[in-house]
Amino acid sequence: MREVEAELDALDVAVAIVTFDAGPMAEAYVAQTGIRWPLLVDGERELYRAYGMLRGRAWDLYGPPTIWTYIKLLARGRRLQKTGSDVTQLGGDVLIDPAGAVRLHHVGRGPADRPSVQELLAVVRGRSG
Repeated sequence: MREVEAELDALDVAVAIVTFDAGPMAEAYVAQTGIRWPLLVDGERELYRAYGMLRGRAWDLYGPPTIWTYIKLLARGRRLQKTGSDVTQLGGDVLIDPAGAVRLHHVGRGPADRPSVQELLAVVRGRSG
């Protein structure tokens, strides 16, 4: 997402990242990624539950799609980072328009299951004209 930050700004998109890990884990994430967006801590995981982001199955968390994703990241020179305190917690992407309507709701089945940045931008562009 950081590579399209200027486009997100031009489209007037506000980005927030939600985590359930507070303290050192959240601070390390901000330091490692250099994000400038707000990092919100949902320690009780109320948002996760509200959007159906529950626990993943072992096959989804450690199966071939996840391994392939990590191989591609390593091939691009990225280092693998320590995950949060609960590796079974599923994540996802939610796009909410200014009127509060959910325009995209994607619950990942594992670390490798995320919409591409281009897919997210396509939804945003459709909303903004």
